[in-house]
Amino acid sequence: MSSGETLPAAQAGTVESMDCLVTIAASSGGRRIEISGSGAARFRSAMENKIIQVLDSLGGPGDLSVTVQDNGALDIVLGARVEAAYLRFREAMLR
Repeated sequence: MSSGETLPAAQAGTVESMDCLVTIAASSGGRRIEISGSGAARFRSAMENKIIQVLDSLGGPGDLSVTVQDNGALDIVLGARVEAAYLRFREAMLR
């Protein structure tokens, strides 16, 4: 990538009820996780653990920014959205 080119980001999910929108982008200075929405206050720790688990299982690098806008997604939905977003991100990085 040239120095003037922006780094890719990838998304998966929706902002519909019982879903979440996950955005993954390159980051400097370690993995950053931001969670907002209906489940953030009560389930932040469990959601962060799920995100880390999925990224680690996929061999995700430590320098990622993960943003989740939660609208009541179940654990399995969050995991699937993180996986899809990461795989899209990885594909975009290879281009």
